[in-house]
Amino acid sequence: MSNPGAEVAAGAVVQADRTRLFRYLTGEMSSEYRQIMGLFTTQLLGDLSAADVAARLNAGGLHLSVEEVGTRCERLEVWGNLVRGVSDARVATVKDYLRSRTRYQASKLGGRVHRDAEAVLAAGDGAKEVARELLGATVETLERILAMVAGPTPPGAGTAALDAEQLAGQVTTVFNNHRLFNESILEFYNSINAVLTRYDLAGAEYQQFKTRLMEYIDLITSDVSRHAPAITWRFHQLEPHLDTLLSALGTLPAPTLPDGSAGERLPGRTQAEWDALAGWYAGRDGRSGPEDLRAAAGRALGQLLANTKRMLASAGVGVSRRADLLKLAAWFDNADSADAHRLYAATFGAHPARHLLVGPDEPDPRDGAGTSWWDAAAVDVPISLRERGDRTPRGRTARVPDPALAREALLAATRAAAQARGAAAGELVAAGTLDGAHVSPAARDLLMERLGDLLARYQELAGPVATTDTDLGLTLRAAPDPRATTVVRADDGSVTIYGLTLSAASSAAQNSASSDDSAGDTTAAAAGGGRA
Repeated sequence: MSNPGAEVAAGAVVQADRTRLFRYLTGEMSSEYRQIMGLFTTQLLGDLSAADVAARLNAGGLHLSVEEVGTRCERLEVWGNLVRGVSDARVATVKDYLRSRTRYQASKLGGRVHRDAEAVLAAGDGAKEVARELLGATVETLERILAMVAGPTPPGAGTAALDAEQLAGQVTTVFNNHRLFNESILEFYNSINAVLTRYDLAGAEYQQFKTRLMEYIDLITSDVSRHAPAITWRFHQLEPHLDTLLSALGTLPAPTLPDGSAGERLPGRTQAEWDALAGWYAGRDGRSGPEDLRAAAGRALGQLLANTKRMLASAGVGVSRRADLLKLAAWFDNADSADAHRLYAATFGAHPARHLLVGPDEPDPRDGAGTSWWDAAAVDVPISLRERGDRTPRGRTARVPDPALAREALLAATRAAAQARGAAAGELVAAGTLDGAHVSPAARDLLMERLGDLLARYQELAGPVATTDTDLGLTLRAAPDPRATTVVRADDGSVTIYGLTLSAASSAAQNSASSDDSAGDTTAAAAGGGRA
């Protein structure tokens, strides 16, 4: 039964041992170590003695004694970059034998570290071309693999009918193409990110970079959008035949370690590697690789647009101050110590915190020479002086706005609101008795408004009461009845009022009825007077 703690500890020890492989790159004599490692990594199965290394270094212009070279080779052996050789030296004298009896070879990881380090040191700072042409080549290679594993085979032939060597070449090409494309994409976006974060990028340099970046990103995105679906479809077609493909690749000879286990194999020989590659294009474990590329392109173009806005802005802290800062740096370079202090104080406002009462009128007369800036009232600094450092007026005086349009808009809104309330009042008048009436939400809200006004006026209802809105021509009557229930329905709900019967009428009709009653009483009185 395995011990997880012991496995973690063993892994930490292995990592600590492998980090020593990089020590020769950062030491005081790193250039000498690099040249020594360069001699060991340029030959196959070649072991060199300290004397051989010293002779080749002297021929290349680096003069070291045999003892010095021997000391450096011993240190490289301790760090794991070199291992002792096993071949016997053929020499003519005992002295030569003593010099050449200790021979070294580059270790596996030591050679890989040196090759990768030299590639990094030799790489340029500019953007590297993206290997986008490998996407189309991957489509063609997958098509050939499909033809080999999914084509017609003789009955009972199984994997014997497959050319395993040719199939292995195609599989290795697919995985190497993807690795090279992915690495070139990562390196490209890392390089342009370093340029996009530069605030001193301006002028012709920025214009050239912007044009090339937009064209190249569009080219990469177009290629990925065109080839990624084709690669995904071919992975889907190849999935039922992966067992056959892996079985055929398993018949090829592979290196064996001293303990009998298989050595490190090329990519594409396991199911997990195929699943990971297909998932990169199809996005099985989240967002796919093509989606990440499109998102990265969007972020890069967004940052480019932000830099463009910063350079085009006429004022504000976003303006590039590259020329001003270079001029200031030249002043500092030519100034002595005393002038540099004065220049720093004048440039960055590093003056003593004392209220000197100079400049514009003080907003508060209570602020004196002894008042701290923390406690003094703030002084309004014009935008031109605050942002650009000068008092030159810019632009033109704004015209006095014409209020006619705003007035007409307000009048139109008021008329519309009045018409809507009038229509709601008309609905209530048309309903008459409101129990069981179905009205619009606006009419229901108007009813609740008028009912609230009525109950505010008559808090104790001893008998029928009414309230009139002369603007709307609406009269609302309410009669108390403990057993009554008035239900008013609308499209968005209903309102139930307990203990009241409600009815609505036109105030014009109400006034007309009152006038008719008064006229009838006057006529009767006149008739009676005549008879009298």
